[in-house]
Amino acid sequence: MPLTFYKKPALVVYVTCGDPDLVTTREIILAAIEAGADVIELGVPFSDPVADGPVIQRASERALKGGACLSQVLTLAAEVRQHSQSAGLIVFSYLNPILQMGMEKFCTVARHAGVDGVLLTDLPVEEAGEYLQMMRSHDLAPIFLAAPTSPDARLKRIADASRGFVYAVSRTGVTGARKEVADDARKLVRRLRRVTKLPIAVGFGISTAEQFAETGEFADAVVVGSAIVETIERNRGHEAEAVAQFVTNLCARQLQKV
Repeated sequence: MPLTFYKKPALVVYVTCGDPDLVTTREIILAAIEAGADVIELGVPFSDPVADGPVIQRASERALKGGACLSQVLTLAAEVRQHSQSAGLIVFSYLNPILQMGMEKFCTVARHAGVDGVLLTDLPVEEAGEYLQMMRSHDLAPIFLAAPTSPDARLKRIADASRGFVYAVSRTGVTGARKEVADDARKLVRRLRRVTKLPIAVGFGISTAEQFAETGEFADAVVVGSAIVETIERNRGHEAEAVAQFVTNLCARQLQKV
């Protein structure tokens, strides 16, 4: 399965699909994979992205204005899969777009497109029974967010329900770049190690090569989202090149430490 991490730390890159348009998003994703990204989170634009900070909110607004939707994201996934067999592809969405398409149809189309897993930010594991059954019947990996505030019993439930890896949220709050990696992230990874053998990816707030390297000392993978989306926002007209350079810089710093 492409969600297997062949190096440590693996790099998970988030993009908001359709920002600035779907053709450019495909170019950005392929450039990121070529530069060293191991997994791509295909962000489905949503009208009320409550878990996201201002950078991703703006990207979602732009993508929605351009007409991007879940079905187009799945078409994009299929196009990316044709060009890259090795990178993991995860649909990153809120629950509402999935329900509007229909859970069965979504899982069928996603699997056919070459998607490996799904992360629904607003579906708690306690209410995910039918979703989990559907995901497993279509050989899709359900990925859940684990927060520093979760008690140990809930962390175990999240870990047991997850496939591929567990996504450890580095801190409470919404997405967005921060100047330093919260100590909560290191503690959370230690707690998760006690209840699962799955790889653990840390995300929310990681934006620099230094933070990537620091987080890689205790996590199996690092998720970079807002910093990628902001790079796209600041480099209109040459988004793919800018993202490729950003990813290259992240990976180069880690290679220097090996």
